[in-house]
Amino acid sequence: MKYIILIIMPIVLLAQVHYAKAEPFDRVTLKAAVSGEVVDANLSAEGREVHGGRIVHIDDEIDKVNLSNSQKSLALLKEMLEINQESAKSLKESMQRLRAAYMRIKGLSTASKSQKDSAYNSYASAKRQYLATREKIVSLKKQMLDMEYKIAQLKDMLSKKSIRLDGSYLYALLVRQGDFVAPGTPLAKVDDLNRAKLVLYLEPEEITDIEKKRIYLDGKETPYKIDKLWKVADEKYISSYRAEIYLPKSPELFSRLIKVEIK
Repeated sequence: MKYIILIIMPIVLLAQVHYAKAEPFDRVTLKAAVSGEVVDANLSAEGREVHGGRIVHIDDEIDKVNLSNSQKSLALLKEMLEINQESAKSLKESMQRLRAAYMRIKGLSTASKSQKDSAYNSYASAKRQYLATREKIVSLKKQMLDMEYKIAQLKDMLSKKSIRLDGSYLYALLVRQGDFVAPGTPLAKVDDLNRAKLVLYLEPEEITDIEKKRIYLDGKETPYKIDKLWKVADEKYISSYRAEIYLPKSPELFSRLIKVEIK
């Protein structure tokens, strides 16, 4: 009698090993919004987290003078407005009295035509003065609106000429003192170090049921999942798909290689 012996080998699920760097969660390139000469570039801040410090200063002396003069002009316009409003109040009272006087003698048969004409002309003159003052008030209000808009523009421009960071990591300054920049000129590369991410390039078979798979970092199981997965193959790694894992805490040292397994 022949016996058939079946040898059952355990099925071992092998996971492909990846090595990924812990990268800053986000890196942005700050660009100039205004034009001007760079009068200060804080090179000593490179490679550090900057809290409330200025990293780039674009020449703003003329803008400061313009802002100061514009604010003084606005104050003068307000003063002129107050004077004209007070004048308009007096002119309105005078116009109303002269109109009342004219209306009293308008229908009187005892009043001569010259008296009626004189009363009317006085009323008409007062009305013209009142309306002219009202028109000047409207014009002053329009000038004030224009000046307030100019002041807002100057303040906005000044804010964009002093580039500050508050808690971000200055990776690199891209300009130096004496450079002239225009809108769109790159100024600095800035990283967000509050979080980190791992970037992987996965093979098609690894993507299958990936939401059910577990992620191991340096051999230890983690609760992490693939947070972002590209559905189009990568331009550089043409047979792989880019994936990102977001880490809630920043590592002590970025760019350290971490062993990643998905199984």
